[in-house]
Amino acid sequence: MRTQNATAYRFLTPYLLIFAIFWIWPIISSFLISFQATRTVPWRFAPTFNWGRLIGDPAFYNALKNTLLILVIQVPVMISLAIVMAVLLNSPLLKARGLYRFAFFAPVVVGEVAYSAVFRLMFSLDFGIINKLLNSVGLTKIDWFSNVTPAMALIMIAVTWRWAGYNAIIILAGLQSIPEDVYEAATLDRVSRVKQFFYITLPLLKPVIVFCAVLSIIGTMQLFTEPFLITERGGPGGGTETLGLLLYRQGFRSLNFGYASAVAYTMAGLAIAITLVQLWLTREPK
Repeated sequence: MRTQNATAYRFLTPYLLIFAIFWIWPIISSFLISFQATRTVPWRFAPTFNWGRLIGDPAFYNALKNTLLILVIQVPVMISLAIVMAVLLNSPLLKARGLYRFAFFAPVVVGEVAYSAVFRLMFSLDFGIINKLLNSVGLTKIDWFSNVTPAMALIMIAVTWRWAGYNAIIILAGLQSIPEDVYEAATLDRVSRVKQFFYITLPLLKPVIVFCAVLSIIGTMQLFTEPFLITERGGPGGGTETLGLLLYRQGFRSLNFGYASAVAYTMAGLAIAITLVQLWLTREPK
């Protein structure tokens, strides 16, 4: 038995070495860098330099506020929409279900640059189709890129469009794992479809919904693409700058690697903390 285990670990050794070099070591290294002042030559050890700045940095609190705002509003809306989409996709009355499943999942495979460019065109003030539709029903145009509130709403719309279908497919898999005899027994007891949904479907889907929520929380905490490409690097005036964008700006534009590492570990810590709180709130009673 020991010989077999040794042989298995020998085969795993190349992967473990690559994993340690390109994954474990960067994590440790970036943590150590967060305790150094990297704007000096040579770098010097200063444990409170970056973390002290983080506590008093208005830009950090602005990015944190924007990130949490998206988390609190967009994630629940997206998960709710994904549940509705999954229920519709699971309906036996729906024809060509395979086509609809592909259509809902397709936004995930669309290139980020391409779909961001399309969103910028669609929501353009002068010739965007969204403002033309608003004008057609008697509403005034909205400047989606120059005002903070519409710009933030645009980010949430874009993220929801991209990831709602992905979550719907995951929830659909959970729906299809629920035994049909549960619904048949409820139907024989004259339980309405609405009550079946709230008292059978949702409780049995709870682990899948929690899984989707955890993935969405982690994704939101590192949100970068949409504010960078759609609202032009967190505009207007930093109104849509997220923690991921702040990290990029500090690390790759200002070359302040120490502060960027501190922001990165703060993002990771917040994501872990929020996820643990959510798992605790949604735990099964003993």
